[in-house]
Amino acid sequence: MSSQKLTAAVSNYGGLGSFGAHGLKPEAIREVIREIKGITSKPFAMNLWVSMEDEGTLTSTEEAFHRSLSPLTKHIESVGGDLPSYRPYEPIRFEDQVQVLLDEGIPAFSFIYGIPSKQILNAFHHKGISLIGTATTVDEAIALERAGVDVIAASGFEAGGHRGSFLQSSEDSLTGTMALVPQVVDAVRLPVVAAGGIGDARGIVAAFALGAEGVQMGTAFLACEESGASSLHRKAILSGQAKQTALTRGFTGRLARGVKNRLLDNFNEKDIEILPYPLQRALVRHISIPAEKAGQIELLPLWAGQSASLSRHTDVRTLLDTLVKETSGIGEAVQSWSARRQREGVLE
Repeated sequence: MSSQKLTAAVSNYGGLGSFGAHGLKPEAIREVIREIKGITSKPFAMNLWVSMEDEGTLTSTEEAFHRSLSPLTKHIESVGGDLPSYRPYEPIRFEDQVQVLLDEGIPAFSFIYGIPSKQILNAFHHKGISLIGTATTVDEAIALERAGVDVIAASGFEAGGHRGSFLQSSEDSLTGTMALVPQVVDAVRLPVVAAGGIGDARGIVAAFALGAEGVQMGTAFLACEESGASSLHRKAILSGQAKQTALTRGFTGRLARGVKNRLLDNFNEKDIEILPYPLQRALVRHISIPAEKAGQIELLPLWAGQSASLSRHTDVRTLLDTLVKETSGIGEAVQSWSARRQREGVLE
């Protein structure tokens, strides 16, 4: 989930807040950027998807729409929703979204699902805008470095939300953070940010030990009121219901991790037909909106990573204060232990 308030709060604290704008039309992105600039003077990032649609999106038929709608019909009707009618796909161009970021002069541009063209990357470099590319494999990290990005976010499969793989399928790019980060650190010279399954100070310290120079956290912030997540979504995380997560293509058409509930399980059943992204995403909104109004948490697509059960805080400042304090405390404890063991002659 993304909200201007959360982005600004993280940046104002000293982090790099980020706003996911991939589903927005260009003018809506412009409005978001200006709103964020109105509540923070600190650097922030805007995130886009390089690949905006899957193969088959433009040729998908009305018949395919109704086949994919069929297993959702009972759920939509159970929460008092209206069954949707077929509408032709109206694409949003990545290049048009990018132009808004350039026009508005954002501090940092992060992206997943591919690498923008050399022309686009050069345009951002020319304006002094930092580039953050996302890798789910070592090969993707190497490709990003060769393309000329400034920072690589190494995203392990524990992360909530979408798997941003682009060299191989997402199913063939499921490397965990603990294994991915040190391999990426060894393979590239760029700063590496660890992402996926980092939910508290212990995860931050571990990421640094693996060679990362920063961490990217998402699920930990979802429980905060500033996140823009619904009250049901935040309740699922804080209540412990999110302790079980799973991967599915059912929520949007692309592989993503969410809270394991009845809707996710239904999508993962054999022979369920899933529309290509973003057609499936648009279809699922017809269950998610009425389900939220009806308070039916079992019928909501709820993004969450495998560290969701570690979430404790409901406001950004308290969460960040806790992370800074506990990370410092763990670091001091590790240094003290290391010094003591060296004195004892155990470590050299």
